[in-house]
Amino acid sequence: MNRTAPIQQAIPGLGRIVRHFWPDIRPQWPLLVVSGMALLAEVGLRVLEPWPLKVIFDYVLIPAQSDRLPWPQLTTVDPVLLLTAAVASIVAITGLRAIAAYWSTVSLAIVGSRVMMRVRDRIYRHLQRLSLGYHYQARSGDLIIRVSSDASRLQEILLTAALPLVTSILTLTGMVIVMAWLDWKLTLLSLVTFPLFWLAATRFSQQIRHASYQQRQQEGAVAATAAESLAAIKLVQALSLESAFADVFSQQNRRSLEDSVATKRLAAHLERTVDVLIALGSALVLWYGARLVIQDALTPGDVLVFMTYLKNAFKPVQNFAKYTGRLAKAAASGERILNVLEQTPEVDDRPQAQPAPIFKGAVRLDNLHFAYEPGHDVLQGIDLSVRPGQQVAVVGPSGSGKSTLMSLLLRLYDPTSGRVLIDGQDIRDYTLDSLRPQISVVLQESLLFAATIRENIAYGIAGVSDREIEAAARLANAHEFITRLPQGYDTVVGERGATLSGGQRQRIAIARAAIRRTPILILDEPTTGLDQANEQAVVDALRRLSQNRTTFLITHDLHLAPQADRILYLEQGQVLEQGTHCELMQRNGAYAALFRMQSAIREEVTPMS
Repeated sequence: MNRTAPIQQAIPGLGRIVRHFWPDIRPQWPLLVVSGMALLAEVGLRVLEPWPLKVIFDYVLIPAQSDRLPWPQLTTVDPVLLLTAAVASIVAITGLRAIAAYWSTVSLAIVGSRVMMRVRDRIYRHLQRLSLGYHYQARSGDLIIRVSSDASRLQEILLTAALPLVTSILTLTGMVIVMAWLDWKLTLLSLVTFPLFWLAATRFSQQIRHASYQQRQQEGAVAATAAESLAAIKLVQALSLESAFADVFSQQNRRSLEDSVATKRLAAHLERTVDVLIALGSALVLWYGARLVIQDALTPGDVLVFMTYLKNAFKPVQNFAKYTGRLAKAAASGERILNVLEQTPEVDDRPQAQPAPIFKGAVRLDNLHFAYEPGHDVLQGIDLSVRPGQQVAVVGPSGSGKSTLMSLLLRLYDPTSGRVLIDGQDIRDYTLDSLRPQISVVLQESLLFAATIRENIAYGIAGVSDREIEAAARLANAHEFITRLPQGYDTVVGERGATLSGGQRQRIAIARAAIRRTPILILDEPTTGLDQANEQAVVDALRRLSQNRTTFLITHDLHLAPQADRILYLEQGQVLEQGTHCELMQRNGAYAALFRMQSAIREEVTPMS
């Protein structure tokens, strides 16, 4: 959709949004029916509101000739009684209209809240399923704005723009019909200014919608900058980057303010233009209506009803001018949400994918090729066969494709060509929800959530007992330091586990992997950055964790490799050497040279520590 399209295109854009979310809206049809019936009742009562005033003016205050009155029989009723009844009817009509408006608004508010809850769930779940390639390009702060703020704006528009706009249109239609019944010439005169309303709304809505889209984009940039700097606050402070990030944030915040002011200025300009047109239309109708009363063509009550209708008829048009800006903002927010939902995951379940059985752990890589960009292979012709329970060390220099190889095993990416097989079956034939839970991962940077240690260990595993959590912690050499914490297993760690040391975070991550009891285990640089004491505790825990599991150890530190049943030495995406530690040392190739160099460095560093 064209970002600068006028309101004629913004409304179909909102229709597209409604169609997209119709599966979420449809289950709420009972409340929608209640809201619709209450809305019609409100409109009908609004149309009736001026008539008691006509009765008071034409039958009580300024009695007109009976041949000009629609209900001549009321002239025989006692004026005081008629006045009392008319005043009582004003209160009754207004009270009933208020009740109808209440039920219409509340019903629609409940629908809006329920639908937006489901929409947020859909966006969040969809974001989680989108491939890593999308997330590496997107900015997390902007995505958060789409999940929270843009979704909330759609709900707000439903209550503060869509419902009043529908009410205004129905009210306008009913009042124009009654006005034409009273006097069609006066009605035509009152409609002279309506084309001017439409021209003003069309002209300004184009600019409002463009400014709204720019504002939402800028708000996303502001949130993204804040999220990135706060997530890396330790690095920002260590490198004295506070001022640099503050300057960038300030510039983006200023641009967001400018876009916001521009949007509000345009909306205010539109509303004030409409005010002037309303005054012009009212003056014309009052002038001509008064002349008709002087000529005895209309009663004063007719003119009063007509002016009341005209005021109420102009109000929907005035509201339309106000809601044009809001609808434009809704269209901009809706576009941003749909831009996410219409992204197709690069890795998804095949149509014929089946739930995976419980794996035994046999893994085979069959002529595996992979490229992040066409023509630039990261992995080339990888062949490997691993029996259940075997341990494989994947080693090599940085950028050789080690972590990419394990990402293919987890099916975070799909190979450009070749296959990854588990127990003889291509993993693409299994559903993702049944594949990944059978593979545990301990990453180089173990991320913990802002929750208790107990919750961090058992995350995603239903029905885990405290005894099982403690057993996993003991296996990971984590039980002792956990019990020394202020609340033990109920200690809440900071976001990303910032309140714990690197070794402590790593051991909790090992406990998390242990409690999952998966047949396949991936260890990605699990000891990087740890001191000697923490490294030894982690290595001991990993040795227990990997027993009877098919284990892939990605490491730069070759002193962990000798314990593996097989070593895979990668360089520039190709397997240069493959075999046991003894075989590769006897071959005296790249692996042996690197192992001897690291061993010599380790012997020199160890006495100094």
